[in-house]
Amino acid sequence: MSCGEPHETDCSEVLDHLYEFLDHEMPDSDCTKFESHFEECSPCLEKYGLEQAVKKLVKRCCGHDDVPSDLRSKVMGRIELIRSGQAIPDHDVTAVQE
Repeated sequence: MSCGEPHETDCSEVLDHLYEFLDHEMPDSDCTKFESHFEECSPCLEKYGLEQAVKKLVKRCCGHDDVPSDLRSKVMGRIELIRSGQAIPDHDVTAVQE
């Protein structure tokens, strides 16, 4: 998605790292770039607002459940695989084994 306007930070970069921004998992300098982008790009600001609302809803509805540590480890492992560009296994590594 792009609004078609030139920006210092490209729309695709903002949307690719939107959850890192929402989760406060990026350096302050990048956060500042994203905030500036949102001030001048209404489509990205709208997407940000939507994702922020979904995140708040999930937290309100599911935020009280404890996540098993092994599940958290598996999910974080899968995220790292995706970020590194490695192939994702055919089987679901997050599936609970009985």
